[in-house]
Amino acid sequence: MALAVEKLSFPITLPHMKISVIVPAFNEEKLLGVSLAEIKAAATAFTARSWTFELVVCDNNSTDRTADIARAAGAKVVFEPVNQIARARNAGASVATGDWLVFVDADSHPSESLFTEVAEQIATGRCLAGGATIRLDEKLFVAGVVTQLWNYASRLHRLMAGSFIFVEAAAFRRVGGFSPEMFAAEELELSQRLKKLARETGQKIIILHRHPIKTSARKMKLYTPRELGGFFLRSIFNHRRTVRSREAAYLWYDGRR
Repeated sequence: MALAVEKLSFPITLPHMKISVIVPAFNEEKLLGVSLAEIKAAATAFTARSWTFELVVCDNNSTDRTADIARAAGAKVVFEPVNQIARARNAGASVATGDWLVFVDADSHPSESLFTEVAEQIATGRCLAGGATIRLDEKLFVAGVVTQLWNYASRLHRLMAGSFIFVEAAAFRRVGGFSPEMFAAEELELSQRLKKLARETGQKIIILHRHPIKTSARKMKLYTPRELGGFFLRSIFNHRRTVRSREAAYLWYDGRR
């Protein structure tokens, strides 16, 4: 007689696993405190498995209270003087001591359920890196359509959104981290290099979708339709120059908050 096998309810554990959550932040005093609190709450998905968790914030040449807020939240703070998202993420990774790195933008909010899915993928031993689909924190028609199109492309082509990336630390360092030549779309360029490494090692790039990362739709209010449309058209027709220029990628660097 075949015996029924009861599904185990306790989490899979791996010995001595450490997770570093890295948050790049440029003048984020308005949103950073809430984001860090939610990240710490979500991290119970890791500590429940007896994994170690650390929080790293890169102060990317902020002129406000970003660094003070990060320290008050118990984060390890590193300073990056060059205002560039790729450099900020790399600076955070340089002081991180985790076996896995999780990059979360300062205006984004991961849930415990999302971190649980990340832990499950790590525990399989077959995942090299991954990301998640996106959910905006406000319902805006045009932004919602663009988000849905991105989510489809992300899952189809295994492209990671910068707002949420998880990657094995050794793999991240092996491919050289984020490109310092990129002022935008650095996560897409990293995705391509990690996909190549995954093919070589027989591992996978996973885009999680059951629990999307909630991220701010503030750019829809801070910039006019003309500014947003102009940027995206330049990105399509003059992609190389746009993503490699701080001035052209002003949506991330002009300081509007």
